[in-house]
Amino acid sequence: MSDIFSLNAQTLTELGGRLSTSRKLQKLSRAQAASVCNVSISFIRDAETRPGSCSLAKLMQVVNGLGLSISITGWQVEP
Repeated sequence: MSDIFSLNAQTLTELGGRLSTSRKLQKLSRAQAASVCNVSISFIRDAETRPGSCSLAKLMQVVNGLGLSISITGWQVEP
């Protein structure tokens, strides 16, 4: 698995998989991850299985809570 990938509609599924893998590598149950990330257990489930239906702000809360990060490149501001 590459450490960097583009976040777009097609890679949201990969993001969910990475969240699940990270949680499991840390030996956290969904309930424990929810507590650490300050979200509900159902949100952890949704973030792992249906991340496209989740708000980006809450996904970032889970990403950060699990000690991960997401990098945005190529950001352009229209003149």
